[in-house]
Amino acid sequence: MADEMSLSEKPRLRLLLVDDEAGFVDVLARRIAKRNIQVCKAYSGYEAVQILRKEPFDVAVLDLKMADMDGIELLKILKKMAPDLQVIILTGHGCEAAARDGMSHGAADYLIKPCDFEELTAKIQQTALHRREF
Repeated sequence: MADEMSLSEKPRLRLLLVDDEAGFVDVLARRIAKRNIQVCKAYSGYEAVQILRKEPFDVAVLDLKMADMDGIELLKILKKMAPDLQVIILTGHGCEAAARDGMSHGAADYLIKPCDFEELTAKIQQTALHRREF
């Protein structure tokens, strides 16, 4: 059928990657982009909010601890701006309570840093599929 979209025309997953560790974000973004995921980088919570005002995303991956804004605070803002946005929280502190707090505020999932790259990309793709099903 002419109306059906072929696999090659399938829209790329759009990811917002937020962390105040610029080196980490840059390396991770390059690696994720090789998986045919369109990545937009933000180096602060404030920058993430500004980007989300201009562009839609399927998934956001954000650090729990950032200098300018707590990850939970950012999560709450992002979910108000884009309720359907799926959010995965990264925490380098292994704090299960904070991750559960994030889930109670609408995060789809969380991972402890350093996390396995394959696990992260699988979660991003899984989360995006879940979003597109609704």
